[in-house]
Amino acid sequence: MRTRVKVCCISSVAEADLAISLGADALGLVGAMPSGPGPIADELIAEIAARVPPPVATFLLTSETSAEAIAAHVLTVGASTVQIVSHIDPAEAARLPRLIPYIRRVQVIHVEGEDALALIAPYAPHNHAFLLDSGRPGAPTPELGGTGRVHDWRVSAAFVKASPLPVFLAGGLHAGNVADAIRQVRPYGVDLCSGVRSPVDLDAGKLGRFMAAVHR
Repeated sequence: MRTRVKVCCISSVAEADLAISLGADALGLVGAMPSGPGPIADELIAEIAARVPPPVATFLLTSETSAEAIAAHVLTVGASTVQIVSHIDPAEAARLPRLIPYIRRVQVIHVEGEDALALIAPYAPHNHAFLLDSGRPGAPTPELGGTGRVHDWRVSAAFVKASPLPVFLAGGLHAGNVADAIRQVRPYGVDLCSGVRSPVDLDAGKLGRFMAAVHR
């Protein structure tokens, strides 16, 4: 099965066009966050999302935690998918399918240990996919992504085996380690931000090398 690639922290129409030209399957558009790289205004997210051609998916990364606020955010910007970066109350996750039935829903799981596996059951019935990242949502200033850190891929591999949903892998990926990550974890897709930037702009050379490593 081909490993999908989601390029996150897209900050302009030009970056979106570049990522698509190099083979990205999905683009991550970061809304307001308590920390981390890449947030852009909702107006710009809407502009980029409106220009992205199918079948490329547009993921809104939202830090909202209530079903109503999450639904309102994604409908405002017009993204095809909402990526929920907080460990929200499962009761809120259960309400989302009724509010946004035609929007794909991806729940982020921050892998801080084997307890991440316990989050499969409460979230799987209400989402279309998981994304494993290396944040620390319980930190004094919550880290909800974009850390550039690799987490324990042994836990991620166990999560993929146990999950009934497709799983994206994020966290510190770059051209030099993505092949090992795919071999060990066997994710449906991989997701990255800082690993293809120099220092903050999307780097065509780095993304090209990353895509080549994935396809190999």
